Amino acid sequence: MSYSIQLYTVRKALEEDLAGTIRRLAGIGFTMVEPYRFVAKAAELKQAMAENNLTAPSGHAPLLSEDQDAIFAAARQLGIGTVIDPHVPAERWNTIEDIRETAVQLNAAAAKGASYGVRVGYHNHWWEVESVLDGKTALEHLADYLDPAVVLELDTYWAAVGGQNPAELLARLGDRVKFIHIKDGPVTADPSSQLAVGDGRMPIWDVLEAAGSLEAGVIELDDFQGDMFDAVRDSYNYLSAGKAAA
Repeated sequence: MSYSIQLYTVRKALEEDLAGTIRRLAGIGFTMVEPYRFVAKAAELKQAMAENNLTAPSGHAPLLSEDQDAIFAAARQLGIGTVIDPHVPAERWNTIEDIRETAVQLNAAAAKGASYGVRVGYHNHWWEVESVLDGKTALEHLADYLDPAVVLELDTYWAAVGGQNPAELLARLGDRVKFIHIKDGPVTADPSSQLAVGDGRMPIWDVLEAAGSLEAGVIELDDFQGDMFDAVRDSYNYLSAGKAAA
């Protein structure tokens, strides 16, 4: 398993010192990062990544609400192979019609992205799995309507918060899932309660075993009541040590 880190995790440090923050992440052992809202800082980020031998297989950007050409051009500049839309509001997941419309928009984005050599994906929160229609989660309905070229990044923690067993959901979604967010905590919707990977209630190793088609597992903390770099380092070390050590 190759581990990346969602840069939103260290957003405060990035705002203060982008180059230094990227250097610290490389020092922990990361060889990959997942940038977010990267258009405005693409040049600075590219330089910092190059200086620290980091790649970005995936990145987050609001494809359904901002300039797709600018996003895809910046992604190509950074070597981001998959641009993932991170958020469609909760109210858009309660009817099949709305879910189908989101799929139409993602499919159109994927067609445009292909002309840049960039793939498109979608990342969930809890509401896409909390909403169940005709015995199936809204996220699974979305997968049914997506073009095969569009991939999913399953946030396994939010899937659990939404009431699903993340390992079982991964099995149902199959090879559609190319990336996952790995996070831990008490499995509540409060971001500030999140913990370093290995310190919470998530069945981390069951999740990783169920994710059979991953290109990267992405560590993320939305928030943390302590030094974020300590949590990031502990998460990386826990996962890198492997199941036997855990």
